[in-house]
Amino acid sequence: MKQYKLQNIRNIGLVGHGGSGKTSLAESVLYLTGVSDRLGKVGDSSSVMDYDPDEIKRGHSINASAAFCEFDSIKINLLDTPGTNNFIADTPAVIRVVDGLVFVISATEGVQFYTEKIWKWADELNLPRIIFLNKMDHERANTGPILEAIKTKFKKTPIFIHLPQGAGEKLSGIVDLIENKYFSYNKGGNGKGKEDDVPDDITDEMELSHAELMEAVAEVDDELIEKYLESGELSAEEFSGGLKEGIEKGQLIPVLCGSAAENIGVDLLLQAIVKYLPSPENRTPVTATKVEDDTEVTRSAGSGGSTSAIVFKTIADPYAGKLTLFRTFSGTIKGDSSIYNTSQGVSERVGQLYMLQGKTQVPVSEVPEGEIGAVAKLKQAITGDTFSDSDEKVKFSPITFPLPVFSRALIPKTRADEEKISHALQRLTEEDPTLKVERNSQTAELLISGLGQVHFDVTLEKLKARFGVDVDVKEPQIPYRETIKGTTKVQGKYKKQTGGKGQFGDTWIEISPLKRGEGFVFENKIVGGAIPKTYIPAVEKGIQEAMANGIIAHFPMVDVKASLYDGSYHNVDSSEMAFKIAGSLGFKKGIPDCKPILIEPVMNMEIVVPNDQVGDVMGDLNAKRGKIQGIDPEEDIQTIRALVPMAEVLNYAADLTSMTGGRGMFVMEFDHYEDVPDHLMKKIVEAANQNFEEKR
Repeated sequence: MKQYKLQNIRNIGLVGHGGSGKTSLAESVLYLTGVSDRLGKVGDSSSVMDYDPDEIKRGHSINASAAFCEFDSIKINLLDTPGTNNFIADTPAVIRVVDGLVFVISATEGVQFYTEKIWKWADELNLPRIIFLNKMDHERANTGPILEAIKTKFKKTPIFIHLPQGAGEKLSGIVDLIENKYFSYNKGGNGKGKEDDVPDDITDEMELSHAELMEAVAEVDDELIEKYLESGELSAEEFSGGLKEGIEKGQLIPVLCGSAAENIGVDLLLQAIVKYLPSPENRTPVTATKVEDDTEVTRSAGSGGSTSAIVFKTIADPYAGKLTLFRTFSGTIKGDSSIYNTSQGVSERVGQLYMLQGKTQVPVSEVPEGEIGAVAKLKQAITGDTFSDSDEKVKFSPITFPLPVFSRALIPKTRADEEKISHALQRLTEEDPTLKVERNSQTAELLISGLGQVHFDVTLEKLKARFGVDVDVKEPQIPYRETIKGTTKVQGKYKKQTGGKGQFGDTWIEISPLKRGEGFVFENKIVGGAIPKTYIPAVEKGIQEAMANGIIAHFPMVDVKASLYDGSYHNVDSSEMAFKIAGSLGFKKGIPDCKPILIEPVMNMEIVVPNDQVGDVMGDLNAKRGKIQGIDPEEDIQTIRALVPMAEVLNYAADLTSMTGGRGMFVMEFDHYEDVPDHLMKKIVEAANQNFEEKR
């Protein structure tokens, strides 16, 4: 495969809200540059980027995908990302490995919620970016409000470097304001604009817009503004250099326009990518940490540093095995060699290397610095891992993924499914870091958590289609706990005589409550040998076993102190077993006198919603027994912080989507346990006891 110099490579991420047309744009680029012989359509098998059966079925991206092309002798590595809340996981990973971003914004929908979220992620990494206003051929296309939204939401002043000719269905061409040239297009054509005379009806607007653009570029640099003020013009070289500098510094946000579906303006977008987004050599160096002494170092292409790379995606294929996608920041990773996986602390054997063209794997002998590649069948590597030289081990900071917010319990339908499910779930969690799988120690349920109902549904489809695993699904049980509010002293005595050696154990225990979260404390207050020391641990074990299955509803007991302060024993009949039973009996006998109660898990939630829906969301939280902790306002969104019982928010992902039309998002994590209200406790206890009896 052809090797490219660093300055002739561009690593570009296509990002934005779901439905903005990112994948359609990628398909147009691949068609225009000759990678594909027809314009791929999202939702059918012609798409290079959306090749997964689930993507074809649903008509939108679920996974990030990679492809490459050549334009004006420059290699462009394209990473197309999902933009819906259920499948946003790959996007922060892609942002970590590209050098520039194209934000695709629909000219009909404008700046949507996840576009804002991704913009903030890009700000954190100081990534240069340009905006492509897509769907300009749509009858509802309206650029004015979108530009205003960009100003207010992104705190940046967008500058048009393109001017569309015609609106909606009459879109026929685009003026390049940098060179004051007009290009006409055939809808659905090959994507190559034909240079024509500028139409008379757009000449005045072109001249005004060009002057505004030149003034904005001049303000990037003191020398440029002086030249501009002196002569009223900038040379072509000064203009281009100033624009590139402004983009790289984040001072200028250029806006281009066109229609990916009709292949209009895509060639001009590629020209802008090549001219104004950085090569790997010019990108900001990335920071890593030396393993040996935790000192910070930087890694960049062209610096002659040791090898470093980060894994940004894993693809689990039950037939081909695991495919690991990575970006090499410095050095070279070669096939048929080894690389040190710093994150796992092991050396990995590297076999055949590839570069991806959608689902097609193109074999290569090496993946040099600045490039994006893939390797099959690594045993240890997972998404987020760092590769480095074994003699100079460095580690990149981990990729931060959205936290799962939707959980369900899985029940394998057959014994065969039960045997296969662990392996299948392990492969899927390697592929998707936002999936979390755990076995609840209290309920013994196998829980899987994700970003929403659709995310969960797709995961179940993958389980069945890829791994042949069929499961039933139910809401997870709430892990209630039992505790006490009062104190008592009680005797626990076990005496059994059966002719021969008997059993005897006699204990006096004081049971008292602890502060929430302190668990269990056992205190030995025996003095004078009332109970021999060898039997004391058995008493504690008996109490712990009684606590494990609860007293009022068979939920585990917590936050209890048991003090063994007296008792008696028999020289012949006493044993560890007898004192274990005595401790258990005494504890069970005393709990009803200690005002036993149920406590429930409470979640700490942060809910981000548009201003006009804050009232609805807060009202719903109050109805769910939530306690509002505060509100953090930002422009046109607000973050509501609340503590809400887990039992009320098992389906909150669907509730919030319904209330906000998909414009809200939230994260939650366990915070603490709290008393269950009396009016609810009776119902929970009755249901739990009935369930316990049915299982016996």
